Amino acid sequence: MAQGKVEICGVNTAKLPLLKAGEKEELFGRIEEGDLEARKTYIEGNLRLVLSVIKRFSSSNENVDDLFQIGCIGLIKAIDNFDTTLNVKFSTYAVPMIIGEIRRFLRDNNSIRVSRSLKDTAYKAIYAKENMIKRNLREPTVTEIAEEIGISKEDIVYALDAIQNPMSLYEPIFTDGGDTLYVMDQISDKKNKEETWVEHLSLSEAMKHLGQRENEIIGLRFFQGKTQMEVADMIGISQAQVSRLEKNALKIMKNYLTA
Repeated sequence: MAQGKVEICGVNTAKLPLLKAGEKEELFGRIEEGDLEARKTYIEGNLRLVLSVIKRFSSSNENVDDLFQIGCIGLIKAIDNFDTTLNVKFSTYAVPMIIGEIRRFLRDNNSIRVSRSLKDTAYKAIYAKENMIKRNLREPTVTEIAEEIGISKEDIVYALDAIQNPMSLYEPIFTDGGDTLYVMDQISDKKNKEETWVEHLSLSEAMKHLGQRENEIIGLRFFQGKTQMEVADMIGISQAQVSRLEKNALKIMKNYLTA
């Protein structure tokens, strides 16, 4: 991997802006109100974070431009999903997201080589999709993405398929004080609903040993198939707190059922 490169993907890294704490807070407030210009400024102001992360992959033979683009996708995802109520620094949340995005890219690239033109098409489509979701507050169709970037929908589908790779359910996406949230924590449980659990376990009795909030979380997570983020929004606490309470509740229930 090339080192000391001043220009990456047409960006002069020597002239990247550096945001102050007050500026970051003010920009994020505007971002939450839907200000796209503030979002763009926040992204540009955190590109140094992407640069610091890709240095960790200096032993990789991958093109530094590719790693930078992938890292930027991770940065954008972090900005769009960051919860200011978690009381953690943005960089603490963003770095694992950026690293995870790059690692998935490297795993995919190690098994199947994808042409540069295909990857460029896929990156454009992903970036356009992220912007359209933020702008329209809904998932765009492939046709809409095609119109946005001027590339046929067939080429977009082919390019996105080419860079796809399986993701482990145990891929960490966020860590807060030792409590790691994994991909599996974000997936609705469609199979393990009430009829399946009650058929095999005396859950109703086990749940009587839980506190009111833990009982509510277990009900929403495993009977209604809600994700941890959805539960957090519904009961008004952070996702990290939902994860912590859920793990504690499952431990209590397991102890009761195996006693």
